[in-house]
Amino acid sequence: MNYGQIYYTDIANGPGCRTSLFVSGCTHHCKDCFNQETWDFLYGHEYTKDVEDKIIKSLVPEYIEGITLLGGEPMEVKNQRTLVSLCRRIRREVVHATIWIYSGYTWEELTDRENKRCHCEVTDEILSLTDVLVDGEFKEELKDISLHFRGSSNQRIIDVPATLKAGKIVLSDQM
Repeated sequence: MNYGQIYYTDIANGPGCRTSLFVSGCTHHCKDCFNQETWDFLYGHEYTKDVEDKIIKSLVPEYIEGITLLGGEPMEVKNQRTLVSLCRRIRREVVHATIWIYSGYTWEELTDRENKRCHCEVTDEILSLTDVLVDGEFKEELKDISLHFRGSSNQRIIDVPATLKAGKIVLSDQM
């Protein structure tokens, strides 16, 4: 997996001060995407063990609320297979850190085991390790700059643990 950028003190992509990892690779190609260069899976830098270690270290201070995974598309199957180990490590090594994922895929697509475009052997595990999923493609015609933590009104901010427990989508109070 490659990544385009890492911001170690980001306040724009989730609550509080966070580390944000912009992965490379996206097949959605949303009109007016703010990060089109990351559509290419080969864009940017190689994601290595050293990079992962640096990310983990960045999450340790208590003032860092968590990590946000976005891109590109973190829930592309190829990216999930790399990101699952990062999510596991965060849960083990930095228990206070929250995990937010921005995905153009909807909850329904991600949880559909027949949808091989975005569901693979690690999808359910990644979702179980995630606190918040901001789902749905950015839609220019629904753009609304007044929305918190999302770009268009079709996108949802999903409380993943509550959703998994309830068996139905529960929106986060972060909206």
